[in-house]
Amino acid sequence: MAAHAPTSSVTSAGSTAGSGELKRTLGLTGVTINAMALIAPGAFLWLSFQIQAAQTDPSGVSTALDMWTGIVFALILAFLTAISYAELARIYPEAGAGSCYYFAEKAFLDKEEPAHRRWARLAKFVTGWAAHLFYWVYPGVMVAFAATLIGYLLGQFGIEVGTPALIVAAILFAVICGTIAVRGISGSTLTSFVINVIQLTTLIAFAILAVAYRVINPDHATFVHPSAASIVLPHSLMSVLLQSSIAILILVGFESCTALGAEAKNPKAHVPKAVLLSLAIQGLFAYLIGYFASNFMISDKLVTVVDGKTLTGMDAVAASSAPLGDMIKLAGDRLLGGLGFALMIVMAISVALAVLGTTLACMNTAVRVSYAMAQDREMPELMGLLHGKYATPYVGVWILVAVSAVIGSIGVLSVINLTAITLASNIGTFVLYALTCVWTMVAFSGRSDFHPLKHVVVPVLGFLANLVMLGVIFGLGFTGGTQTDLFKESLLAVGIAIGWAIASALYFVLRSRATGRPIIGVAPEAIQAA
Repeated sequence: MAAHAPTSSVTSAGSTAGSGELKRTLGLTGVTINAMALIAPGAFLWLSFQIQAAQTDPSGVSTALDMWTGIVFALILAFLTAISYAELARIYPEAGAGSCYYFAEKAFLDKEEPAHRRWARLAKFVTGWAAHLFYWVYPGVMVAFAATLIGYLLGQFGIEVGTPALIVAAILFAVICGTIAVRGISGSTLTSFVINVIQLTTLIAFAILAVAYRVINPDHATFVHPSAASIVLPHSLMSVLLQSSIAILILVGFESCTALGAEAKNPKAHVPKAVLLSLAIQGLFAYLIGYFASNFMISDKLVTVVDGKTLTGMDAVAASSAPLGDMIKLAGDRLLGGLGFALMIVMAISVALAVLGTTLACMNTAVRVSYAMAQDREMPELMGLLHGKYATPYVGVWILVAVSAVIGSIGVLSVINLTAITLASNIGTFVLYALTCVWTMVAFSGRSDFHPLKHVVVPVLGFLANLVMLGVIFGLGFTGGTQTDLFKESLLAVGIAIGWAIASALYFVLRSRATGRPIIGVAPEAIQAA
């Protein structure tokens, strides 16, 4: 059996010989802020609302009325997975940049039975593949969102922006994010802290304004949801599941702080807390309030004109590139003496900052997982090079910038493309989360601190919930007609996922043959290091 360098002996410290070392600069606040930046409720309430409003089921019926309940289901899934991540981070604080990739291998290497240990390398490879489909497509989605936002804002000042200009905006935004990311996690953390404060403040202000508009009803409007109960109670199980398949995009990020173990001052204490704290603040508080308020005020007075056709209510939301901007203008004009446009610009700026923070947080996580895999010789060595001054995986950052620019450019072409790349990232998310739930059960089996609720019930429920979401994307998306938007979106998303899986498997097999490392089986050195 050929020897290989184990993850546990390479990524635990997060360092490489001759190429620098990741620096421990983050306390609990810093770790939590980085995870919160990726979740970014202020950004997603603005950016993903159109996709959620435009979604239809296989028969072509809108699922938008179950937007809030879809988020609740996705939030339950996220918490089940977050508990698993927190438990693994607690017992494996040495994971460093490896995060879920390290957890997958360590869960098997810690077992005494050779039959368990032999699956370690395959488990960590599959986990690494899923992590890359998630983390490396996600920044491209955010780049597309950013370019769309730029186009919307310029349009408000009478500047028409065509597709070529949006592509240029996507490329420039990707480069800006990469330039900041290369300079290190501390600079990104400070940026994210300021952005989080601004976006949460503006989100609360918007929620108050939206609820006030509904209660006062200065336009004698007819609202899409006849009551608050209509928002919080499900209308259709299928609609809830379909909405959840998109809503998970706005909740992911809580697990990103597990990739900052090598840069956390006390990873054993801080990382598990940050996983749950970031999701609670952003998910339970910000999202549920923000999405309730926005749905609460949608009425026939919200108007959008598309190709000469006047649309109102939820149809107007689905057709607008920035429906939250339209809502703010409407409420601000009616309740604050014509200040709607100024308020919209202020919130749009906060959203732009939040998108920057979200993209930075995901880039930081993505390149650190790649760095860990490169250190373990599961990715090209270039991905493991650290910057001489900033000690960041700078080559990985710039490669990710190029990938994000391409994906973002595809996303700005149409809402179908944007939804498709969103779903592709979500496929990676659901696979990664499901695997992490499984590794939690494997890791705690036979341990003295085993707890049946936290280490069996919770991960089993998390695994099943993620499996259901995968079924929604792979199943329901193809049950309608081939000309439906849902079919086109699902087909492109699944195509991206399958393409990445094939490319990753080929690299894995060819690399294994070239180095003589077994796909199934583990070297004695790895067992000793574990």
